[in-house]
Amino acid sequence: MKTDHILEKIKEYKRIIIHKHIRPDGDCYGSGFGLKEIIKESFPEKEVYVVGEVAEYVKFIGEVDTIPDEYFKGALSICVDTASASRVADQRFNLADYVIKIDHHIPVEDYGDFQYVDTTRAAASQIILEFYLRYKDELKFNMKAAEALYTGIVTDTGRFKYRSVTADTFKAVAFLVDFGLDFTQILSKLDIKSENLMKLQGYVLQNFQKTPNGVAYIKMKPEILEKFGVSLEEGTSLVNELSTLDDCPVWMLFAEYEENFVRGRLRSREPAIDKLANKYNGGGHKLACGANLGDWDTVELLLKDADELVKEYKTSKN
Repeated sequence: MKTDHILEKIKEYKRIIIHKHIRPDGDCYGSGFGLKEIIKESFPEKEVYVVGEVAEYVKFIGEVDTIPDEYFKGALSICVDTASASRVADQRFNLADYVIKIDHHIPVEDYGDFQYVDTTRAAASQIILEFYLRYKDELKFNMKAAEALYTGIVTDTGRFKYRSVTADTFKAVAFLVDFGLDFTQILSKLDIKSENLMKLQGYVLQNFQKTPNGVAYIKMKPEILEKFGVSLEEGTSLVNELSTLDDCPVWMLFAEYEENFVRGRLRSREPAIDKLANKYNGGGHKLACGANLGDWDTVELLLKDADELVKEYKTSKN
């Protein structure tokens, strides 16, 4: 079994550095810190670090470490929830002695020395939890791991609304509840919004646009974020505010990132959008993707393609 190799490598190395992806979300946080807690609880003598960027809305899970370059020498790096090497937040994983990729996205790139990808799992956090359950006679668990992994699963499944959820997802989460996890406390933390973000939420609901055939979208331009006094991370978190429109099975949010580079968050209830995202230098899951567009003119091209995709989908349903 491929996971045997992962456990062997964890046992082999004294220093283990866990990497998340750039622009982190709940799942990369959950899988990263969940794995850290499992390793530390099981092997207290090991040094375990989680590196990368900070995500404010889930930073209650754990504190990101800042470590020098020399720590990577002779270390094991494990990259979680990251399909391609360019999206690993701390590129120093290449300095490590051995690199493992653990992911659940549609494979984009094999990087590192060993890859474990399971696209049937709803979240990377589910993979880490099932890894523990598979080797629970050799590994130990704690409440911090439970909180991290539940957060990862619940955020990446839209609170169990997405089609990626399976019976195995619920079985894994049932273990966390039996372990004593207070999941309502975590959900309450995730529900908290600032007043400014709530006002921006209202703006999105009043100002979204629709293509002729039913793609709902909002352009989260820098001046809007500045007007409402919210961060880019907070603003882009509102993508699913458009998910309940009855005539729009696909919805999107666009925003400018570093160096004014425009990216899109693409979501769907049923039509597959991963190939559309691939066309625009992106990828992800069948119904949840990202696209690297570059400029606002390219956004219009994507919207035209998305509108045609929805048109074909609706025609096939009639």
